[in-house]
Amino acid sequence: MAISLSKGQKVDLTKTNPGLTNVVVGLGWDTNKYDGGNDFDLDSSVFLLGENGKVTTESDFIFYNNPKGANGAVVHTGDNRTGAGDGDDEQININLTAIPASIQRIAFTITIHDADSRSQNFGQVSNAYARIFSEATGEELIRYDLGEDFSIETALVVGELYRHNGEWKFSAIGSGYQGGLAALATDFGLQVG
Repeated sequence: MAISLSKGQKVDLTKTNPGLTNVVVGLGWDTNKYDGGNDFDLDSSVFLLGENGKVTTESDFIFYNNPKGANGAVVHTGDNRTGAGDGDDEQININLTAIPASIQRIAFTITIHDADSRSQNFGQVSNAYARIFSEATGEELIRYDLGEDFSIETALVVGELYRHNGEWKFSAIGSGYQGGLAALATDFGLQVG
């Protein structure tokens, strides 16, 4: 049975699941009805961070146009442009044992594409969640429902996997940002031009 987290909680992933190597991080959301006339396109992105909390190179930023990172240990499976349907909207496959030692944290984010020009924000998004499940068994291990705490934000840091004493743990962050993906990328050490 999955461990359900609240904002700010941290939980062991590998210590309590010995032998776990391949996991899938599923991210999902629904958009509320609104009369803006534009479709919502939410995107998940992954930042592979060093000890200093920053990316080392641009290739440490994983998204639909750069779907593989960490020497193939982290793979984004593709862009869902509508968020329609049940289940995960986007997924990231991770081989925990193959992640280079220089990567200490893996941050998972959701942003709204063209949020400003479409007058969209996370106040219009509901049921956002992250879950981690075993690729081998399909068993859901961790689930974090973000709740409805957002209004004007256009980007979210959902949570992160991080190394601790040789094991991987998950932290439920749930922090919102204004400024969309550019604000996040800058925070994580990317030059945004």
